[in-house]
Amino acid sequence: MNSKADKVLFWGCFIALITTSTAFITRAILVNTVWPAEFGLDAVRSQELFGAGIWPFAISIILFSLVIDRVGYRSAMFFSFICYALYGTLAMLAYGAIHAPGLEGDALLRAREEAWNYLYAGSVILGLGNGTVEAFINPVVATLFRREKTKWLNILHAGWPAGLVAGGIITIALADMVQSDWRVVLYILAIPALVYLVMLARANFPVQERVASGTTYREMLAEFGVLGAALAGFLVFRQLGQVFGWSDIVTYGLLLIAVAAYGLYCRSLGHPILIILCLIMMPVATTELGTDGAITGLMEEPMLQAGYNAAWVLVYTSALMMVLRFFAGPLVRAFTPLGLLAICATLAIVGLYLLSFASGLFFVFAAATVYGVAKSYFWPTMIGLASEQSPKGGALTINAIAGIGMLTVGVIGGPLIGYMQERSAQTAIEARIPGVYSEIARQDSYFLGSYSAVDADKVAQLPFQQQEQVRAVERAAKQGALAKITIFPTIMLLSYLGLLLYFRTRGGYRPVTLAQESLASGH
Repeated sequence: MNSKADKVLFWGCFIALITTSTAFITRAILVNTVWPAEFGLDAVRSQELFGAGIWPFAISIILFSLVIDRVGYRSAMFFSFICYALYGTLAMLAYGAIHAPGLEGDALLRAREEAWNYLYAGSVILGLGNGTVEAFINPVVATLFRREKTKWLNILHAGWPAGLVAGGIITIALADMVQSDWRVVLYILAIPALVYLVMLARANFPVQERVASGTTYREMLAEFGVLGAALAGFLVFRQLGQVFGWSDIVTYGLLLIAVAAYGLYCRSLGHPILIILCLIMMPVATTELGTDGAITGLMEEPMLQAGYNAAWVLVYTSALMMVLRFFAGPLVRAFTPLGLLAICATLAIVGLYLLSFASGLFFVFAAATVYGVAKSYFWPTMIGLASEQSPKGGALTINAIAGIGMLTVGVIGGPLIGYMQERSAQTAIEARIPGVYSEIARQDSYFLGSYSAVDADKVAQLPFQQQEQVRAVERAAKQGALAKITIFPTIMLLSYLGLLLYFRTRGGYRPVTLAQESLASGH
């Protein structure tokens, strides 16, 4: 690092990311364990509450990157801390609302509704805070280490799994305490939040390299261009439309207006390599985040059978990712960012295929390890690659690709994986237990149209032996669907190989500097 001040700044950003992931995982645990009984939430309301912290997270990363160079990194940092403080305050108010003495009947229902409003507002604010952290730490670190962006962005993003490890261990160690008084989670979250506030409050934030070079705001927007704006805009407005119940006319009308205005101002289709990377980020995010739920569920069953707390699955996979990201530097130097991504895509194909038929604790963990190694480098290396090839894009280049990845999982990737699993279950049940599927299926729809899914309530009405048979076939079929998910890392591998061939024709992969950009444009 360049100086002691740079070290303080970097590790402050690292701890800010730990705060983000700790907030993310602890809230997810509460939504799925304690809060449903505490606040009388059914499965739909629970997931609605969980989603309230996700979509603001993803959208604020993109939107904040448009203005962060103007409002300043320090202001963004303070804003993120205020969001965490407001989340904690609103969660405390929710706790107080339902623990007032003498609540029962209608009074209890009114108290739960009041508490729900506090929790929902707090979750949205927390999501905004989490997104703001991502929006300022990525360009800060890319500017501090502009000659080794991919290496240091990987080290920075070791903070995400570090927070998940901390959250997992806390969950295991304090399980009884959290059940009796979940406010302990808020006290724990306050620790890293206060640490990064103290470390960064007086830090000397750098001027982003795009700003320092004299690259204009219009030039930054031109790097992303109309094509990038259309892609990000589709995901943003589609997500907002789902949340607020907009019609397709409203959703796509707003999208058209926003993209047209962006294009009239920037007058560019976008940097070709950056647009390609944004498109690749969609299967990357689906492979890394979209499959995590399925894999974690697959690993939990043998863990519980062996007598271990299933939360150790989270601790193990997150610890693996955390350690590996600290050692990204030598791998990036040896293989280049594109070479490393191609290797990881290959490992992801192998890992997912092995997981599709793995059984037993050892085999499942071995296959999950292969997959875990693969996904460790995807996210930060893609961000570093985008920044290295499009430095004129500044904060927008770095953050928009991350936001596109996150939104892809919710809008496209997650539902698509779910469809693959439900389709596999349908085929297997129809083949193994003829005549039953029509009795237990329900019809639903997603962004690509209608589909059939197994209805758990209808399964529960079957004779007990048939219930067990259906559930066993369904579990095996959904596990087998992981083999189909290899289509995503396969697309990634072919894309990375294509880019490697492209750069070979240009003398090999090299990061682009703003000095090179100026020469190329004749400035």
